[in-house]
Amino acid sequence: LNPWDVMLCVSGTAIACENALVVAIICYSPALRTPMFVLVGSLATADLLAGLGLILNFVFQYVIRSETVSLLTVGFLVASFAASVSSLLAITVDRYLSLYNALTYYSERTVLCIHTMLAGAWGVSLCLGLLPVLGWNCLHDRAACSVVRPLTKSNVTLLSASFFLIFLIMLHLYIEICKIVCRHAHQIALQQHFLTASHYVATKKGVSTLAIILGTFGASWLPFAIYCVVGDPDYPSVYTYATLLPATYNSMINPIIYAYRNQEIQRSMWVLLCGCFQSKVSFRSRSPSDV
Repeated sequence: LNPWDVMLCVSGTAIACENALVVAIICYSPALRTPMFVLVGSLATADLLAGLGLILNFVFQYVIRSETVSLLTVGFLVASFAASVSSLLAITVDRYLSLYNALTYYSERTVLCIHTMLAGAWGVSLCLGLLPVLGWNCLHDRAACSVVRPLTKSNVTLLSASFFLIFLIMLHLYIEICKIVCRHAHQIALQQHFLTASHYVATKKGVSTLAIILGTFGASWLPFAIYCVVGDPDYPSVYTYATLLPATYNSMINPIIYAYRNQEIQRSMWVLLCGCFQSKVSFRSRSPSDV
């Protein structure tokens, strides 16, 4: 057994378990039907599928060796991880809109916008996953292989370019979110004629959290995306594994950042797991901008 494959399988198992709990919580709790939790549910579903894909890839690689199965597994992984990254972008857009259009955010137009974004994200992800299955692979042309077999060089270049574009859009939106947060804090300070310590701490905490979110996303995926562009298929496979494994950790961290930190999900998780948590206090997030 290749130890890197074992680590990917273990990572996939942890990812699947974490995100399966999030999906179960959101499906179990009728209160978690707001657009924000729909997006979190989409992210958890994509990461859950990615975790299952890593497990299936390990099983089929060592139990059922078939080119067709290999293509299906790779396509499944590409679609799942693409849906995960796209869902992260949708969450970022939703957070930006909740601050930029705070007065009109809670409307039917927002719900339609969220559903449209998700439909587009999953549709594009599915198309990307189908490309290797429909023939965009290097099974019959080894010279066209990339560092991720059986994907072609042009295929991984497309995927990497899509990631870089999404990362730049998220970076721009988070910078705009920081500007809005700082502007709101300044306006509150002007109204109260001074900037209180609590306002400063809250603003600093919000900006720091946004930096952690974007930093985690970039640190997980950027090495793999860059290596897909500059790497050569003749390089040792350990380089591919060493950059791919951290990328999978992003799907492991997502539930912690976007789900388990939320008070409503924490409460629903206690109810789902043991049914013994009773509280008269209703936890309700103010908006998706609560990071």
